[in-house]
Amino acid sequence: MTIQWYPGHMAKAKRQFQEKLKLVDVVFELVDARIPYSSRNPDLVEMIGNKPRITILMKSDLADMKRVNDWLKFYESQGIYAISINAKQGQGIKEVIKLAKVVLKELFEKREAKGLKSRAIRAVCVGIPNVGKSTLINRFARKNIAQTGNRPGVTKSQQWIKYGKELELLDTPGILWPKFEDQEVGKRLAVTGAIKDTLLHLDDIALFGMSYLVNNYPGVLADRYKFEKRLETEMPLPELLMEITRLRGFKDDYERGAQVLIHELRDGKLGRFTFETPDDINEESDFNE
Repeated sequence: MTIQWYPGHMAKAKRQFQEKLKLVDVVFELVDARIPYSSRNPDLVEMIGNKPRITILMKSDLADMKRVNDWLKFYESQGIYAISINAKQGQGIKEVIKLAKVVLKELFEKREAKGLKSRAIRAVCVGIPNVGKSTLINRFARKNIAQTGNRPGVTKSQQWIKYGKELELLDTPGILWPKFEDQEVGKRLAVTGAIKDTLLHLDDIALFGMSYLVNNYPGVLADRYKFEKRLETEMPLPELLMEITRLRGFKDDYERGAQVLIHELRDGKLGRFTFETPDDINEESDFNE
């Protein structure tokens, strides 16, 4: 299974991001708490360069919190400011502002020393498609100013949003990179919904998700779909997916069974999962590059 997706509007968004970067004080780099590494766009990391950055782990309500905390400790060890939030419930919004003030303390002290007038923090919000940017923007705006949807590619333009007198935030469309060097990254992006389902073989994605759950969260599938736990390891995964399809009442409609399983996994109906850990990262690679 090879996964690639790089629509034209993403190349345009990338150019716009480069142009706007010089106008902001700090970058809010949004990643999916379920796949913090795979949801980092390496092109964006390169473009951000030495610009102050805060990594925000989105969708923490769907992630395994023990692993989220492992990731936060990892970021700290790398000298990266990071925070996990639940934007859907508005949890952690004020903490983002507080952290931004810490990150930019030196900058604003220099401005004050020069006698410059105090102003709001200027930030840009950036990340891959469907990472939760629009949900976060709406929380900062305190109203539904940005269109949201549980699918990638919803935001197609850029807009400035004010959060009181403390923050001016620039939203941008989700940006993927042209090529996934590691196909495992593409699979993780697919199973969490960062890539349009119409471009994928859903049964392959379902089998990938099932394999990860069986190996890392044993018993979850059996509990959800009401079959004997031993079948998770005794039955080949394609046959197990057929069994789940039958138990869901779809007879032999294998694709519909795969679709339902994927959507239930993404919506948190199977539980809270994180599909990678800091230990999964190649020790020879530099996380900051």
